[in-house]
Amino acid sequence: MKNIVGILIIIIALTSCTTEIIDNSDRFKKGVFEIPAGEGYGKTKITRIDSLQIEEYEKVISVSNDSSASEKRILHTDTLYIKWKNNFFYTLNMKSPKKELDKKPIYVQIVKVTDSSYSFSAKIGFSKFKTDGTIYKVE
Repeated sequence: MKNIVGILIIIIALTSCTTEIIDNSDRFKKGVFEIPAGEGYGKTKITRIDSLQIEEYEKVISVSNDSSASEKRILHTDTLYIKWKNNFFYTLNMKSPKKELDKKPIYVQIVKVTDSSYSFSAKIGFSKFKTDGTIYKVE
């Protein structure tokens, strides 16, 4: 009898220790996001709706003449198709590519997730060019 009670206590203890993992990583598939400003460009606002990603950003260009130098900010908007392979990997393709480089897909791997952001590693086509960054969820 003591063995049965001991076994029941062990079973109850082991089953009560399991934690339920809540996977809400798909929260980054839709909404409004932001990439902080970096060297040569301003803050990027990203809006994801269904299979589209709309990116709005300022490109910073140095303008100089004989007597002075200044910065010029040009607002750009890009529309891309987004295709999710899973919650941690997606592909971006420009909707209206203007240059040869724009025709290549951008492969994005999510490498770290927090409550309101994720860090990523992106690669253009099959090139060796790779960039890392962080995207913050705004809405």
